[in-house]
Amino acid sequence: ACALSQPSPPPRAAVRCSSAGTCFSAHLDNASYPAASGACGQRQGGLAWVSGEPELRLLLRLLAEAEAPVLLWVGLRRNASTCTHREHPLRGFTWEGVGGGTAPQEVPAALGRWVKEPVRSCLTARCAGLHMVAGPKSSPSWGWEE
Repeated sequence: ACALSQPSPPPRAAVRCSSAGTCFSAHLDNASYPAASGACGQRQGGLAWVSGEPELRLLLRLLAEAEAPVLLWVGLRRNASTCTHREHPLRGFTWEGVGGGTAPQEVPAALGRWVKEPVRSCLTARCAGLHMVAGPKSSPSWGWEE
């Protein structure tokens, strides 16, 4: 999922924009986290981040419409020097900045849903994506997955 700085997406990409002007696009490909991040950068954006429930709902609607894969990369990373913190919603992961900006690092507890708890570690960098299971459009099942 890319958070685009401009609302002009490449052809054949599903796009949704918030009332604040942030646009998300879903690009379906089997790619690594670095490759996905680079592809978003080529589109003048970055991997998407979610600071609240409105962005999450917008991204889930986009994924439902795009018939996205089970796991979609977002800008959620934990650096090698950062430990896993089970008491925090993002478990020590943070959002990478979008378009050179600063991504908010605090998130509501409601966004701390994990499909499976991340590996407890302070030694390796890890990435996480948005795992979505198709269901009723009003309430798809979702969670972060390392």
